Amino acid sequence: MTQSIEQRVAARLSLPLRSVTATIDLLNGGATVPFIARYRKEATASTDGNPLDEIQIGQIKDTYQKLIDLDKRRESILKSIDEQGKLTPDLRRKIEAADSLTDLEDLYLPYRQKRKTRASIAIERGLEPLANVVIAQREANLERIAQRYLSDAVPTMADALQGARDILAERISEDADARQRIRNLFEREAIIRSVVKKGKEAEGIKYKDYFDFAEPLRRVPSHRLLALRRGETEGFLAVAIGPDEEAATQRLERQFVADRSGTPVCKEQVMLAIRDGYKRLLKPSLETEFSTMSKEKADAEAIQIFADNLRQLLLSPPLGQKRVMAIDPGYRTGCKTVCLDAQGSLLAETVLYLAHSESQKQQAIHTVQKLVAQYAIDAIAIGNGTAGRETEEFIQGLNLDKPVFMVSEQGASIYSASEVAREEFPDRDVTVRGAVSIGRRLMDPLAELVKIDPKSIGVGQYQHDVDQTDLKTSLDTVVESCVNQVGVSLNTASAYLLRYVSGLGPQLAGNIVAYRAENGPFTSRDQLRKVPRLGPKAFEQCAGFLRIEGAKNPLDNSAVHPERYAVVEQMAIDAGSKVDDLIRRPDLRQHIKVDKYVTSAVGLPTLRDILAELAKPGRDPREQLSVFEYDARVRSVDDLHEGMVLAGVVTNITAFGAFVDIGVKQDGLVHVSQLANHFVSDPKTVVKVYQKVKVKVIEVDKTRKRIALTMKF
Repeated sequence: MTQSIEQRVAARLSLPLRSVTATIDLLNGGATVPFIARYRKEATASTDGNPLDEIQIGQIKDTYQKLIDLDKRRESILKSIDEQGKLTPDLRRKIEAADSLTDLEDLYLPYRQKRKTRASIAIERGLEPLANVVIAQREANLERIAQRYLSDAVPTMADALQGARDILAERISEDADARQRIRNLFEREAIIRSVVKKGKEAEGIKYKDYFDFAEPLRRVPSHRLLALRRGETEGFLAVAIGPDEEAATQRLERQFVADRSGTPVCKEQVMLAIRDGYKRLLKPSLETEFSTMSKEKADAEAIQIFADNLRQLLLSPPLGQKRVMAIDPGYRTGCKTVCLDAQGSLLAETVLYLAHSESQKQQAIHTVQKLVAQYAIDAIAIGNGTAGRETEEFIQGLNLDKPVFMVSEQGASIYSASEVAREEFPDRDVTVRGAVSIGRRLMDPLAELVKIDPKSIGVGQYQHDVDQTDLKTSLDTVVESCVNQVGVSLNTASAYLLRYVSGLGPQLAGNIVAYRAENGPFTSRDQLRKVPRLGPKAFEQCAGFLRIEGAKNPLDNSAVHPERYAVVEQMAIDAGSKVDDLIRRPDLRQHIKVDKYVTSAVGLPTLRDILAELAKPGRDPREQLSVFEYDARVRSVDDLHEGMVLAGVVTNITAFGAFVDIGVKQDGLVHVSQLANHFVSDPKTVVKVYQKVKVKVIEVDKTRKRIALTMKF
């Protein structure tokens, strides 16, 4: 390879080589993506001074690893062919020049060890020289030549010619140029088709749209392809991919059939071999390749949608450290109710019965009033599941003068039965744990939702159909990014939240919590160095993302990294003040000339970040939470009628539209064509998760409980 791996990464991503090289060096040195993006801007900045963002750094990390894997495969292939004694200088040059795994595998295919094939059997029977005569297409009397190859294993002329064609069919199907020609045809003209399997019409009725379906593969949207593949996996659909067979064989004939100089008898045999090779070997191989490739593309799009939704959900507005009453609604079993302090600790628990006798309802009124007063409750959180609206009406009717919030219950039951919940509340019922989770979600969605498998939160599409390893990697990256963007309170964060902080993990997170329990709250970031097994590199990576409220050094409650405290202290000295004064007084900060503090290690990007942080140390970057109220006219699908304009909350975004909660237990769909008065290709450019919107009902299907909405007014 003439280019370094850094050069290849830079070329693939169209990024400056200097920035790519610095980023790879930092990654190899143990730095995390959030740390590099936030605290190593000078290192990743290009000559124009623009540093790389988190997305670009992540792309470098992924591309670098893929190229390493590609080079390992290249070396393995070279070694294998060389050991066979078949590595020619020309073949080596082609393998070393290949820049994709597909190209490498095409070149390696003829040399790959394989099970017995029709071609290998023919070769064992001594028919390869006959195949060479046929493909040369110069012999006019082919039968005379074929006579020489008859034997006990090849008793007839037809057997000899069939064996020669088998050899040529495999040779043609493994030819790198031929594969690329047909691959190009697949890319441009392949059609994906599906039909219902015989006898599965009734059982697979939900796939009715795909019982007789065809669409160009390059145009099929991700959600449709995943639906096709699910139908195929469940045994209801037969799915096939391929271009027009005649067009494919004509391309192969142009490559392998000789022009006027070829003899008709040999040309006929070559054409027969081409058609057999395409239909039996090449098409199935490329169909598998394109099936896999299209699935990977659909997976990537679905995972990206899930990741975008998850990011918006995790960064949704928090109530903050307030005392909360949380209610998990229910009819028969009552409403599980808990009171939490400002740190989310459980203070009290009870059950309210609202749908039973009048005396029990009166008792519930008394209980709520007493708990609100006793624990100085600041806000009330109500789960949005069954009986949620009725519970909300009950609480609102008490005129408690406390804000009431409807909170998504999605995934709460998963948390309730999880190991994390059992560790937190070993002696509590799962219903109590669920109510606690609802309350904590209101206080800090990010801190609570990280405890739940993201797949259970319900903000994706076909999440169980996509590659689960890729999904987990992507979602973990999103969680890590969000946690570090917001920052974490060192003295209140759970071990589960701390594990996502840059440089930490389950072991160090647990060690921090154990140290905190034994020694009391942290009073400074520097105290982290005393945590068992938290060494200098881990401290460097995590310290800037951890916050200590009320610390003696105010910078310990900011995003300023400890390695830059000296710079801020020098700014304060030069201003004739203390660090506290720089934070409190904008007039002092306005007179700071950052150019004065530029050094070989600290550049303008970091200095500007420091000044911005001094203006709002420790401030949560998320938006402020506001109370939302559903329309009082609607409680169920039966209350809806076409033309109603309602307030709603976006709960999920997919490639084909957005789902909106309008307070009737069943989310309505705003199709992508109904999101705006202009053309929308990507729903997330118009709406985001938890956004409050106005929608109009355009169709209600009570039988299937489907609600069609529009945002066009």
